[in-house]
Amino acid sequence: MIRETILTTLSAEGEPHVAPMGATLIEGGYLLLPFRPSRTLDNLLARRAGVINLTDEARIFAGCVTGRKRDWPIVPADVVSGVRLAQTLAYEEFEVTEVVDDPQRPRLTCQVVHRAAAGTFCGLNRAVAAVVEGAVLVSRLALLEAEKLDREMAYLSIAIEKTGGPQEHEAWRWLCEAVADFRAGTPGREAAR
Repeated sequence: MIRETILTTLSAEGEPHVAPMGATLIEGGYLLLPFRPSRTLDNLLARRAGVINLTDEARIFAGCVTGRKRDWPIVPADVVSGVRLAQTLAYEEFEVTEVVDDPQRPRLTCQVVHRAAAGTFCGLNRAVAAVVEGAVLVSRLALLEAEKLDREMAYLSIAIEKTGGPQEHEAWRWLCEAVADFRAGTPGREAAR
């Protein structure tokens, strides 16, 4: 099973980085497959630690892939040398225990060393799920056929319209603007990687 998460890491120099990451559950932790090149991968290789943030804040996913917002409030991690989101539902601090190199997507095995709850889960919302799916699409704009992208974005917009609140509508607007910028050839905001 893959969890859509927000990964927080620190660079070798101590600079925090926030990025969405699909994390595959394995016994005792996660398998991470970050693409090259990415600051997330560089940070994980340098520090050998990070934090998986489990959040339902749709704007973080959309903000990261569109470059709209990068200054999400963070606080020090409890156990590892790292940071976590200040407002997250739960978080899992981990250490990288194994790296299998690959020219495109290295495989990092991560052992969870600390888990904590930090917020209240208020239930599932289709608009949040739609924003997360939309963020995945936007992160792959150069790889998708225009018709497939249009079809999927149109379908996801139904959940936004029917079940979204102000935060989900704002996040969706960021994603739609990123698609329009990409199609217009407008240099968009650099996505967090």
